[in-house]
Amino acid sequence: MLDVTRLRVLVAVARHGSVTAAAQALHYAQPSVSHHLSRLEAETGSRLTQRAGRGIRLTDAGRMLAERAEEILGRLDAAEAELAAHTGLRSGRVRLAAFPSALGTFVPVAAAGFVAAHPGVDLRFSEAEPPEAVRLLRSGEVEVALTFVYPDEPAPDLDGLRHELILEEPLHLVTPAGWDGSTLAEHRDRPWISGCERCRGELLRVCAAAGFQPDIRFTTDDYVAVQALVAAGLGVTVLPGLALAAHHNADVRTFPLPTTGRHVYAAVYGDTPDPPGTSALLRQLRTVAGSPPYRRD
Repeated sequence: MLDVTRLRVLVAVARHGSVTAAAQALHYAQPSVSHHLSRLEAETGSRLTQRAGRGIRLTDAGRMLAERAEEILGRLDAAEAELAAHTGLRSGRVRLAAFPSALGTFVPVAAAGFVAAHPGVDLRFSEAEPPEAVRLLRSGEVEVALTFVYPDEPAPDLDGLRHELILEEPLHLVTPAGWDGSTLAEHRDRPWISGCERCRGELLRVCAAAGFQPDIRFTTDDYVAVQALVAAGLGVTVLPGLALAAHHNADVRTFPLPTTGRHVYAAVYGDTPDPPGTSALLRQLRTVAGSPPYRRD
């Protein structure tokens, strides 16, 4: 049986990069951290660290164990919070990870409804793009993760997770107010602006379907900056509905692209039933995302 304390030490070394930094983060003496690592190597029968200059670094086995340990420890921490809230929604903690345009639109409305209904529950959320949000969910650092998937993308790795579709949002062509053209093809010879890596991939796919490859001149994952670039006449872009709902620059025009869109999911870890706080937050997210102006019939 692996010792939980020693696993926490290994995870701290992996996160902070050295024994000294791990000791500071854990409020341990440095020799104590080294001792726990040595004992963990004895328990596993594997070499988990190796010398690197004046410090150490994790071996392949050490990194693999640290990744698994992070998930295990996160689930233990989450279980403690769930037990604390087991008697109801008078106390406890719920944490949510969400991507920026969700945090700028329906998440605050859902959070306000949750807090009003359950003032004793500690609700927290943080910004994270879908891959990082899923990592936080797997490691037990959040109870709910909001993610999005484009229809043409490979299926994400959701092993051990449950997810439900809460919103289908359309994509829009975004052009400067003074430019003509309401279709992608009409702007094939214009400069283009793209977002995050996954959004860039979707832009390339929809333009390919329209018969051309966009000349991408600027890249930023800030949807406010994207619209400012368009408003300045530096190019055109494609944005999802939530990004435009969160911020709509008065100097751009938008045109819905009927056959495109992305799906927004709420993901949780493990089997049903969910803890009361998690269930209540999911209900709020579902209700708000399924109502105007976010729902498009």
